[in-house]
Amino acid sequence: MATVTVEVNGRPYAVGCADGQEDRVRALARQFDAQVRAVADSVGNVGDLRLFLMSALILADELQEARGGKASAAPAAASSDGVAEALNAVAARIEKIAQSV
Repeated sequence: MATVTVEVNGRPYAVGCADGQEDRVRALARQFDAQVRAVADSVGNVGDLRLFLMSALILADELQEARGGKASAAPAAASSDGVAEALNAVAARIEKIAQSV
């Protein structure tokens, strides 16, 4: 197993991967970093965990759409403020769990 150091939002992270997959992991990390930075530009500095969570949810939504699934269970008229509030609530719960471990 290989280890690759990638940078996301200006911080290095060591990531394990299968031998020969190092370039793919680096490329995926660059893509994720771009998404994290875009979210950070939109919402400001809310902490890495929240930025990562928001970015992961956006990417998961895009993947689901690409696979032909529904983008979300929320009505089309749902406001982005409501989505942001829900993401913040989930992130706060995850942070609380992470701090208790």
